[in-house]
Amino acid sequence: MSEKHLFTSESVTEGHPDKVADQISDAVVDEILNQDRDKGRVACETLVTTGMAFISAEISTSAYVDIPSVVRDVVRDIGYTIPELGFDYQTSAVVTTIEEQSQDIAMGVDVGGAGDQGMMFGYACRQTETLMPLPISMAHRLVKRAADVRKEGVLDYLMPDGKSQVTIEYLDNIPRKIDTVLMSVQHREDVSVDQIKADLGKHVIRPVISEFDIDGGDFRTMVNPTGRFVKGGPMADTGLTGRKIIVDTYGGFGSHGGGAFSGKDPTKVDRSASYAARHVAKNIVAADLADECEVQLAYAIGTLEPVSVMIDTFGTGKIADAKLSKVIRDLFDLTPGGIIGRLDLMRGIYRKTAAYGHFGREEEEFTWEKLDYVDKLRSSI
Repeated sequence: MSEKHLFTSESVTEGHPDKVADQISDAVVDEILNQDRDKGRVACETLVTTGMAFISAEISTSAYVDIPSVVRDVVRDIGYTIPELGFDYQTSAVVTTIEEQSQDIAMGVDVGGAGDQGMMFGYACRQTETLMPLPISMAHRLVKRAADVRKEGVLDYLMPDGKSQVTIEYLDNIPRKIDTVLMSVQHREDVSVDQIKADLGKHVIRPVISEFDIDGGDFRTMVNPTGRFVKGGPMADTGLTGRKIIVDTYGGFGSHGGGAFSGKDPTKVDRSASYAARHVAKNIVAADLADECEVQLAYAIGTLEPVSVMIDTFGTGKIADAKLSKVIRDLFDLTPGGIIGRLDLMRGIYRKTAAYGHFGREEEEFTWEKLDYVDKLRSSI
C-alpha cells in the first residue's frame, strides 16, 4: 500500500534579524581570511537589535579589520538604509568586544587538529537536480526571489525582512505535489495584503515553482497570515548569529550536530567538517551508490583523524553502509587540514553562504558542491 505524508521546510530572507547577524559575522571572517589566510583564527558572534549591532569575538590575527565599517557595509547591502526601519547602516551604533583566541585551543589547531569536539552531518538525495531536499530548495528560492524583486524595484514596497515555508506532499518518500506555500514579507504601511498576495503570486511564487519538476497546479497559498507585517527586522526581533541552523542545512531532512557555521574560520570543524560531509554525501549519490545518503563525522578537539565516520543510505545503497564507510575513510582525507586543503576553505567566501543556505548552490566558490569524486568512488567499489 502506498504511503503518503507531508514535509515542511522554511527559509528566511537576508534581512531577517538572525541572518543579518550571520552575514555580519561571516563578513568579519572574510576580511580576516583575505588578509591573513594562513594564521587568521575567528570566532565571531553578532547580536542586532533596535539601533544597535553588538559584535563579540575571539580573534587571533595579524590583520587589521575596521569592524564598524564591515558592519555598516553589510547592513547597507541588505537594504536597511532608512532610519524609519529602526535599524540602518548610517545611524545604528556598532559596539565591539574582541579578545584573542584561547592558547589552549591554539595548541591543537596550530598543528592541524580539530578546533572543537562534536559531530557534523552531511546529506544528499535525488529530490532535486542539486541533490537537495525539495522543500528547503524551494523555500530558499522563494525568499531569494523576494529579495531580488525588492532590490530591483519590481515590488518597491517590500522591506528587507521576510520568511517562506513550503509543504510538499510525498508518496512513498517521493515528492509528488506542492501542498502549501507560505510567505511572510515586510512591507510599507500603505499596501494591502490582497495586493501583496497578488504581486507575490505573479512575481515570486509562480516563477519559482516553474523552476522545479513538481506538480504546482493546485496548492494553498498563504501570504502575511496576520494581515500586516510593517514592523520588522532587528527593531521587531533581536537577531543572533547561529539561530538558523536548519535553514542553513537541509530544512529538517537528515540530522544536525547542533553547531552553527557563521562567524567561524574553517579550522572550526562545525563548519569545515559539515562542508566535507556534504561533499562526501553528494558524490555518493551522484555516483549512483545510493539514492539518499547521510554522512556523520565526529572529532575530538586537537586531534587530526575523525573519531568516527558513519554512512547511512537509508536502505537505498548499492553496497553495505559499513563497507561504504570504509571506502570513504580510505578515499577522503577527513583530517581538518585535509578538508581545508581539498576544499580550499581558507578564503574570504563565507558572507555569501550566510543567507539562502550553505548547500545546493552553484556558486563556484562552494567547492563542497563539486562532483569531483564520482569516478574515484565508482572505481573504489
